[in-house]
Amino acid sequence: MNLELLESFGQNFPEEFDGTLDCISIAVTCQFNKRGTLLAVGCNDGRIVIWDFLTRGIAKVISGHVHPVCSLSWNRNGSKLVSASTDNNVSIWDVLSGDCENTYRFPSPILKVQFHPRDSQVFLVCPMKHAAVLMDTEKKHNILPLDDEYDLNIVASFDRRGDYVYTGNAKGRILVYSVENLALSASFRVTTGTSNTTAVKSIEFARRGNCFLVNSADRIIRVYESGEILACGKDGEPEPIQKLQDLVNRTLWKKCCFSGDGEYIVAGSARQHSLYLWEKSIGNLVKILHGTKGEMLLDVVWHPVRPIIASISSGVVSIWAQNQVENWSAFAPDFKELDENVEYEERESEFDLEDEDKEKEDSRGQAEEDVEVDVTSVEPIQAFVSSDEEGEDDDVLLFLPTAPEVEDPEEGWAQPLPPEQQVVEDIHRDTQKRSGNGDDENISPNRNKKIKTDVHVDLPNAPIEEIHPLLNVKKSQDKGQSRRISRPKSSKSGRSESKSKRPSTFS
Repeated sequence: MNLELLESFGQNFPEEFDGTLDCISIAVTCQFNKRGTLLAVGCNDGRIVIWDFLTRGIAKVISGHVHPVCSLSWNRNGSKLVSASTDNNVSIWDVLSGDCENTYRFPSPILKVQFHPRDSQVFLVCPMKHAAVLMDTEKKHNILPLDDEYDLNIVASFDRRGDYVYTGNAKGRILVYSVENLALSASFRVTTGTSNTTAVKSIEFARRGNCFLVNSADRIIRVYESGEILACGKDGEPEPIQKLQDLVNRTLWKKCCFSGDGEYIVAGSARQHSLYLWEKSIGNLVKILHGTKGEMLLDVVWHPVRPIIASISSGVVSIWAQNQVENWSAFAPDFKELDENVEYEERESEFDLEDEDKEKEDSRGQAEEDVEVDVTSVEPIQAFVSSDEEGEDDDVLLFLPTAPEVEDPEEGWAQPLPPEQQVVEDIHRDTQKRSGNGDDENISPNRNKKIKTDVHVDLPNAPIEEIHPLLNVKKSQDKGQSRRISRPKSSKSGRSESKSKRPSTFS
């Protein structure tokens, strides 16, 4: 993928609908990897469908959870994936093999999980009505301190480089903790112009730059700069760079995020399938993307590199992209597109057998041949490199290999094993036969498979009987229906009892 040729000279945001991704199951949440080559989609039946985004095909299906998947996060090189389910379980998956490495069982529902941007051994967990937890794959966990012990509606997020964790509560208080020692580095309060505060719903960081946005309950998206927040220190009063809102409809925002270059912000409406796009530097609304009427939006993500947005509504992933127009002048600067035939004017000596200006061109060519052109070194693509790094990651997992399905394989179509590996296979078969398990069916093909470990995370004062918001809506509707159904039944039974108590006149 040549990014220089894909860049457009005009707007850098999607303009129209560009198809859907049907995961067979009902999609709930989705997340791109760092390069945008793979898209992980969490479904309501517990499956995780990984799409090859370039071919728009399913590359792998991971079946691990039983209940709906509510949150997903990739690690830095794309080799691992952490998922949270509504059954209070958090699992870490090996993307290449599809095996589950660790499973963490929490006492309360999990609202969000996020991998550390630089360290694949650390991830952040946001339980429901509990303080955020900083987890380590070595079975260690640290609970982030609370500003108010009675305010337990906490949202949290790593910053772009993973040096700090930003937390927000229902009183509009945002605290910044250092990841190393969990020390409070800065704090401020989100206010609504007066002394009134508003609840923080989510905190999202841009992939480039030092900006982050705060989605609050007053239906205003505030954009801050992390450097200014840290400079103000504790109990600071930083001013937001931009305040974005829908002044006409007063829309409540379900999900907000930055574009790949951090120049645009997209927000999904909580009432309908509508996406609002703003330009961060100016703060003006540039586009509104409308989906099917009557659908409710669940999740919105922006492609890390290209102007593409993926949104989820009614269990289907919708793709929004630009209308690509063929521009051949990008490959040949002297190329001209003609609407009608034009009489061509022949240049002098253009079709001559011997060119009179040949000597002059040869002399120029000899002078240009002295310049050495480096064709061996590969320069890193700036879109894939962070500002504090020089080169790209060499161990990045960009694509998933697919094995061809052979219906009628010929004899010897598979390549033989190397001699050293064949000796190991023979020794293993001999040991299996001596132990009494000589059948080939009993020999496990995945002997190098990692053993799955289950870890029970004990959180003090964690709510046990809480129901996840994804399930709470369904159960509340079921309760309403059961009440409606039960009322006539009780009345009928009461009438029948009263009738049975009356003495019969025909006895």
